[in-house]
Amino acid sequence: MLEVKNVEKNFGGIKAVNDCSLKVNEGSITGLIGPNGAGKTTLFNLITGLYKIDSGEILFDGENIEGLSSDKIFYKKIFRTFQITREFEQMTVLENLMIIPPFQSGEKVWNTWLRPGIVKKQEKILKEKALEVLGFVELSRLKDDYAGTLSGGQKKLLELAKSMMAEPKMVLLDEPGAGVNPTLMKKLVNNIRNLREEKNISFFLIEHDIDLVMNLCDPVIVMSEGKKLAEGCPEDIRRDKRVLEAYLGGQYR
Repeated sequence: MLEVKNVEKNFGGIKAVNDCSLKVNEGSITGLIGPNGAGKTTLFNLITGLYKIDSGEILFDGENIEGLSSDKIFYKKIFRTFQITREFEQMTVLENLMIIPPFQSGEKVWNTWLRPGIVKKQEKILKEKALEVLGFVELSRLKDDYAGTLSGGQKKLLELAKSMMAEPKMVLLDEPGAGVNPTLMKKLVNNIRNLREEKNISFFLIEHDIDLVMNLCDPVIVMSEGKKLAEGCPEDIRRDKRVLEAYLGGQYR
């Protein structure tokens, strides 16, 4: 579904992504691990149009998306989260979800005057969908709370709920487990698995919690020094000497 082909990105004299090639298959939960500075987040930024690649290709569903702006990549059904959550703090949890779907009638000012019935009808449909999504991630009781008041783990669940409102084909998660307590982590993991199974959403995630990656992801891709170092099932990655030397520090020997 997603293919990165010989991609490079330089920042001055620093080669952040170095001739990197990898694939993410449809219906998979693919993990991306590696030491700090390996180029993982930079790669996500290249895939989602935040940075322009210096060379190479990025294909999604067989289409070259390199050079597209972030909003156009969003319209291709790729949704991305960040290490630091980006909720609208002064809007309620429910409103944070309702604002996600694109091409809403109410976005055009004249529709609120000339076609108020259509706007209200669409808002009703979006509200019903948002409430259903909140039920799925178990945040219904917080629907009227301001998003800025949520805990770190609840904000990660809200990010996942926002991705559901976008009806994506693929979700890129940047450290979804960071700052999440064990109880909410279990919910987050279960939600990711359920979305893959029930909605056929593919996931590509960066995570430093190795136990989380090994329990959730298959395959696991390892980056080091800007390129793919290894790829395989969790057990193979645990035993790969190159990975142990570059990242895991021997803890799985």
